[in-house]
Amino acid sequence: MQPIEIRRGRIIDPANGLDTVGSIFIDNGKILSIDEKPKRFKAEKIIDATGQIVCPGLIDFSARLREPGQTYKATIASETHAALSAGFTSLCIPPDTQPVTDTPAIAELIREKAEQAGYPQVYPIGALTQRLGGKELSAMFALKNAGCIAVSNAEKPFDNLLIMKRAMEYAASHEMLMIYRPDEYSLSNYGCAHEGAIATRYGLPGIPDTAETIALAQCLELVGQTGCRVHFSHISCARAVAMLTWAKVRQLPISADTSIHQLHLTETAIQPFNSAYHVIPPFRTEADRRALLEGIRKGVINAVCSDHQPHDIDAKLGAFPETEPGISALETVLPLMLKLVNSKSLTLQQGIASLTSKPANILGINKGTLAPGMPADICIFNPQKTWTVDQTNWQSCGQNTPFWGQSVQGKVTHTLLAGKIVYGY
Repeated sequence: MQPIEIRRGRIIDPANGLDTVGSIFIDNGKILSIDEKPKRFKAEKIIDATGQIVCPGLIDFSARLREPGQTYKATIASETHAALSAGFTSLCIPPDTQPVTDTPAIAELIREKAEQAGYPQVYPIGALTQRLGGKELSAMFALKNAGCIAVSNAEKPFDNLLIMKRAMEYAASHEMLMIYRPDEYSLSNYGCAHEGAIATRYGLPGIPDTAETIALAQCLELVGQTGCRVHFSHISCARAVAMLTWAKVRQLPISADTSIHQLHLTETAIQPFNSAYHVIPPFRTEADRRALLEGIRKGVINAVCSDHQPHDIDAKLGAFPETEPGISALETVLPLMLKLVNSKSLTLQQGIASLTSKPANILGINKGTLAPGMPADICIFNPQKTWTVDQTNWQSCGQNTPFWGQSVQGKVTHTLLAGKIVYGY
């Protein structure tokens, strides 16, 4: 593997409080040093990063790659290529594949296909219950041994709270992280928009924020009882942020993330005949959006995820409530984060930390930092580069994004995976 020098970039490594202009020296897939050139080091490849930002490779908590089972929407090969073009070097895959990731064989299949695609750092999330049916517990220990980084029931409900409690006890006994999107299914009731004035105006079935907070309250009580380490995903409302704040005061073993699009769009952005705005949880109010940002600033919400869900054209055709929810999101994460930085909503350190060191710490993986000796998973991007979200720039098979046709700022120029340049122009 060729020795590489990344020269004159602005190096930002939140894990070590580093923000400096200098060089990074890489060999044998690892970072040798920053600024100080090692003795007898001779670069075979020099990347001039003048005017660019060099940070750890981005890590995503939730990216659906549609394989196995839905290759008509996307494939592991197509979406990992899109991930590399967006600076992501590690992806967590929810268990609602087809078939469900509830056996070691499916987890191993995902990892094998990722290896074949040249993207080995795909981390399957195992199913908490068999077939995500919410009734019978899966073989979590076997899933852990097969490489599942956590367990989750994805978007599916548990049959009752006793099963949820048993699942949490089982996960805790094997020291597995449980990922949980709080949603009281009986209240969300197949809704597609935030329950409020906008949903009423357009005649859309609503999802109240209580669907999230009631489920969150139940799970928090069970965390206290079982000691299970839980990561709450896709938090969307202000009251949930307040509850998580209280839970962290109690020092419960919890963490949380929100989706990048929840930090930009609210219910007022919805166009009732444009299903690109159909997401679950739904876009909520401006007060909720501001509370999510405050949660990130205070460390109550630890990470930001893409919630990447590429769809085929047919999935987004039809009346708004009848379409499939989700956004193809990997490629807009960095520009949208930089937009928050430019508007002073977050600092650059906070934004990068929420996509690198903080997810790595929660997942317990040896990633998310530029410290010497660490694997050289690196993202280099031009924060001033303007580009248009359209077919000429888009890599994912899914074009379902509300940002289609918009001009955004911030473009990845190089992505390194274990010291190898896997994306660059």
